Amino acid sequence: MKRIHLHVSVDDLRQSIDFYSNLFAAAPTIEKEDYAKWMLDDPFVNFAISQRGNKAGLDHVGIQVEDSGELSEMKSRLEMANMNMLSQENTTCCYSKSDKYWVQDPSGIAWETYHTLESVPTFNGTGDDLPSKSSCCSPAVETIQFPFLKKNKSNEPC
Repeated sequence: MKRIHLHVSVDDLRQSIDFYSNLFAAAPTIEKEDYAKWMLDDPFVNFAISQRGNKAGLDHVGIQVEDSGELSEMKSRLEMANMNMLSQENTTCCYSKSDKYWVQDPSGIAWETYHTLESVPTFNGTGDDLPSKSSCCSPAVETIQFPFLKKNKSNEPC
């Protein structure tokens, strides 16, 4: 079964955790110094927030799948949409190791489809997990030309 994923950048993580915990009637499934995530069944969503240097608001949306077969199905759907697609295998982001496909919808919203492989102790796998870093884990604009990779205030790719 697929789960919708929403990632929101926030100004005040503690206030936001309190707000969303009340809204969802549940504590975060994962809570870190700069990040929190709720894996909810009602609504069936993976909702994440972070305080990592981006302007507050919607960072990206996505679809989390349960296995590699579902991920292959999503990749086929994205290919049929004839959009530029970025593939990331075994990448570390948001305290997880995942296989991912990124696209930008016609309005410019970044979408990721991904299968989480395992949990990891760092946000992005670099060991440099300071809260001022970008909230989404995309490769640098210089290494891959991909339209949705915009620059944030700290000039890090988002």
